[in-house]
Amino acid sequence: MSTIAPIAGPAPARPGMGTFERYLTLWVALCIVAGIGLGHLLPGLFASIATAEVARVNLVVAVLIWLMIIPMLLKIDFGSLGSVRQHWKGVGVTLFINWAVKPFSMAALGTFFIGYLFAPLLPAGEGPSYIAGLILLAAAPCTAMVFVWSNLCDGEPTYTLSQVALNDVLMVFLFAPLVALLLGVAAITVPWDTLLLSVVLYIVVPVIVAQVIRRGVLASGGKPALDRLLARLGPVSLVALLATLVLLFGFQGEQIIAQPLVIALLAVPILIQVYFNAGLAYWLSRRFGVAWCVAGPAALIGASNFFELAVAAAISLFGLKSGAALATVVGVLVEVPVMLSVVAIVKRSRSWYERGAAA
Repeated sequence: MSTIAPIAGPAPARPGMGTFERYLTLWVALCIVAGIGLGHLLPGLFASIATAEVARVNLVVAVLIWLMIIPMLLKIDFGSLGSVRQHWKGVGVTLFINWAVKPFSMAALGTFFIGYLFAPLLPAGEGPSYIAGLILLAAAPCTAMVFVWSNLCDGEPTYTLSQVALNDVLMVFLFAPLVALLLGVAAITVPWDTLLLSVVLYIVVPVIVAQVIRRGVLASGGKPALDRLLARLGPVSLVALLATLVLLFGFQGEQIIAQPLVIALLAVPILIQVYFNAGLAYWLSRRFGVAWCVAGPAALIGASNFFELAVAAAISLFGLKSGAALATVVGVLVEVPVMLSVVAIVKRSRSWYERGAAA
């Protein structure tokens, strides 16, 4: 049995979790309920917001997502990609799960559960759209929320930073062709221009904006100035996340109230997908001698999704009230509480994981 490799060099300080962040699950639940209620009570207002779009990209949602992810992207120093060499086994495990397992396993799970097992219980003709939404959800590895999950499970910050940066780069090149391949299998025509526009708007542009701001702040005030800016923007990011949830669930409020069974059925393959990929990444990390502080975030990154991009792409490709958009929104509903449970499992299994070093 291989031994658990040590982490070279001192680890960066881990940011503290404020009260607001600690109760994120509660706030998410409240915003989901508020969004569903407001969408049901004020359908005209949300319909008006839904019409504010360009090239099928909703502008209000786009602004909120930018406010959400740019503060997170400010934390990324792309010069840290060189540190990937220290954690190459953990990086390899996560890349394998993210790009070779998760999208294809979701396509299989979606086809089995939504296209076959649950098909008689679902609205006629909506199956392919639901499956498309599930595929969009699985094809985009998580970025922003990974920092929260990694912090909660005492993950190694340098690895997390490097893995997120690497996934951002790979997503620019792999997301569109991978989704096109899988949606083509599902017999759905993909408008490449819209899909690529979504990738540019929700990944490339925010990364560039964040790096320009980061370099400017570092040049003028150094690391202390960047830390102060991140502290001020932290609440903005979380408020934008919660406002996005209210808006998205408001768009889907009537459907959720009208289709609780559909929501429950769509959650089944998502739940299986998260636990399967987290477990596989965690087991492979242990098998290959990855340190626990890297294996934890590796499992979380391997299992979680960039739901902001998935929702945006689903809205862009299929419309705000499509089955695909609903499926990605169910992903938002499921992901936060489920990922918190994965964090708890990873932390409680630390002694089992590290006993592998002595075996």
